[in-house]
Amino acid sequence: MSTMVLKSIYDFFKESWQEIKGSHWIIARRLLAVGFLSLLALFFHSREIQIEMLQVGTRAPRYVIAQSDFDFPDEEATDVLKQEAVKDISPIFKLSESQVHDWRVQYEQGLIANEKWREELPESTFDELYSLLNGLEEQLALPRFSTERTIKQLTRFDAFEHTLFPIKHSGREAPNNVYLPEGVWGSIQNAFQGKIAGRKEALDYLLRACAAQRWNLEKDASADRLAKQSVQSKIPTKLTHVEAGGQIVKRGEKVTKRHIAMVHSMKNALMQKRNPWTPLAMLGSVCLSACVLLAAVLYLRAVHGDLLRSLRKMTLLVLILVLSMAFAKMVEYVLLYEGRNLMEIVRFPVLIPFAALLTSVLLGSEVAVAVSFFLSVIFGMTLAVDKIPFLLFNLFSSVLTILFARTLHKRKQVFTVLLKVWLCCIPLIFAYNLSLNAFWNINLLYDSVSLFGMFGATALFAIGCLPIFESLFSIMTDMTLMEYMDPNTELLKRLSMEIPGTYQHSIVVGHLAEAAARTIGANDLFCRVAALYHDIGKLNNPHYFVENQMGAFNIHQLLTPSESATAIIAHVTEGEILARKYGLPRSFIDIIREHHGTTLVYYFYRKELERVKNLEKVDTALFRYPGPKPCSKESAILMIADTVEAASRSLEQTEEEAMQAFVDKLVGDKVMEGQLDQCSLTFEELTRVKKAMVKALMVTHHARIKYPEKLIAFPEENALSSVP
Repeated sequence: MSTMVLKSIYDFFKESWQEIKGSHWIIARRLLAVGFLSLLALFFHSREIQIEMLQVGTRAPRYVIAQSDFDFPDEEATDVLKQEAVKDISPIFKLSESQVHDWRVQYEQGLIANEKWREELPESTFDELYSLLNGLEEQLALPRFSTERTIKQLTRFDAFEHTLFPIKHSGREAPNNVYLPEGVWGSIQNAFQGKIAGRKEALDYLLRACAAQRWNLEKDASADRLAKQSVQSKIPTKLTHVEAGGQIVKRGEKVTKRHIAMVHSMKNALMQKRNPWTPLAMLGSVCLSACVLLAAVLYLRAVHGDLLRSLRKMTLLVLILVLSMAFAKMVEYVLLYEGRNLMEIVRFPVLIPFAALLTSVLLGSEVAVAVSFFLSVIFGMTLAVDKIPFLLFNLFSSVLTILFARTLHKRKQVFTVLLKVWLCCIPLIFAYNLSLNAFWNINLLYDSVSLFGMFGATALFAIGCLPIFESLFSIMTDMTLMEYMDPNTELLKRLSMEIPGTYQHSIVVGHLAEAAARTIGANDLFCRVAALYHDIGKLNNPHYFVENQMGAFNIHQLLTPSESATAIIAHVTEGEILARKYGLPRSFIDIIREHHGTTLVYYFYRKELERVKNLEKVDTALFRYPGPKPCSKESAILMIADTVEAASRSLEQTEEEAMQAFVDKLVGDKVMEGQLDQCSLTFEELTRVKKAMVKALMVTHHARIKYPEKLIAFPEENALSSVP
């Protein structure tokens, strides 16, 4: 009674856990769908305005008409305004430095020669006057002089750091023998204020002498240049208005920077007019994304239902799509940032081969084709590119990438694949230019170099992403499988050194499984590599297995049949433990657990029956592998190959008919036991698998001629035997 209660409680909690787990999967799927829908809507919503791509210095291929009213920064008109502004600036003058110095020296000598100043300045000393003369010479070097119009213009723009004084002047030559304006002396007095306590009378005395002097002026070229530059820098950019429908550039007209500025200003005006952040615009982006996503889901449900049912694979697919969209936006931003318009050079940005390569390697080539067309639609609708050449080059290069990636076995081959794609794109570049009636121009070089750079960036980005995705989503790519097939890995080294018999058995099983998998379209490389590791559990007790005894003493003679069966069965669980210790992928661990299914260790089971001579006294569970049964085609093929290879060593007849009957019997036993019920192998596929196994076995057990025994020695042998 208590057992039934405990079983009921166990069943209740098990069902509850399954319901919770199932609800978590549903929630995760919905979150994934909502998240991708949101990102796709944001991608649609942030689309750039499509404008005509013009290149400075080329001839416009067609008319460009203004699609909206806009104002653009007119550099030509601004240059005219700047030139007009500096026309009001006359030359700027300063006092002749040599004259100022000569006057100071003469005046100082006059003070020494004529001491009349001592009567007029009873409180001043010669040292005070000498010091004031030094300061006065420095101050006379500061003022600048020009016309009233120039002073007004520079004051208006606040574009001159020196103090300017007006002077009557006509022409471009420097005036000579002139009196300086009164303001100069007031400015000098202010400069000395606070520094000449008790000496104001002496300063006034010197300034009166300066004011009575006629001075010569000279041009200050540096100040003149700085004044004009300052005025020009303060002139605001002239905005010229263009009406909608107005012509921006004619067909065949040479494109200038002014045309480029007009096109970009029109783009900004269209962006402001569109106002994408209104509720209706955002709702439109969401609805558009939902329609595209619904079409994609319906296609996957009809063609790739297994992919749609796998949360792990769908998460990987969504991540690849999101990365591709981010990559596309980044490239678009670089090409169009701050009006650089590098689209003039990179006319064909190939953005989809990145997703095609990742999807082909990680999820299969059929899914990659669908992803390429899906991204072509949304990129063509969203990015600021020329639609026809963009779709042409991206679809062409994506299909080639998928085809070439089917033979991808090493990471460094990614560069080779994309190099082949680039070489195939060169004729397409020539063909496209010929369609534009251009046999040879600089665009051919630009297009070839830009495509090479894009494919190079794609290769680097893909190589960086592949190992991360393989690790996160536990996906075995051909590149990873080739790494595990390296005989220098630690486990394979141990197998070859410690249990060479099992290692040779594993190699043959791999060849059989690979040949069989290839005939039904299963993963043949995975079968070959996984076979190398399927018996690693035998490393712990190799002497229990006949292929490793090498004619030595058979330890099973000391054990009961049940003990022998336990030792044999243990290699499955021990292999799983060893696989986890060495960090083997989950798919390899599944092969280790499933390659015997739940079959009986029939040899020792029969021995036990012969020993006890009572069927009811033999516990079948002691002689049965723990399972589970094979859950994939590859696992089922490996089970068959393992059985066939081991049993074929006892074959006496190696004719094809006998070998076919032998394989049919072994596979028939597996089918009758229900070992292949969960692997989705059809009877047609099973038939092809058996035929492939027979052909592979015929090669393994091929006959050789029997060499006759030597009855006489050849002359050459006699000659050799006589050599000491």
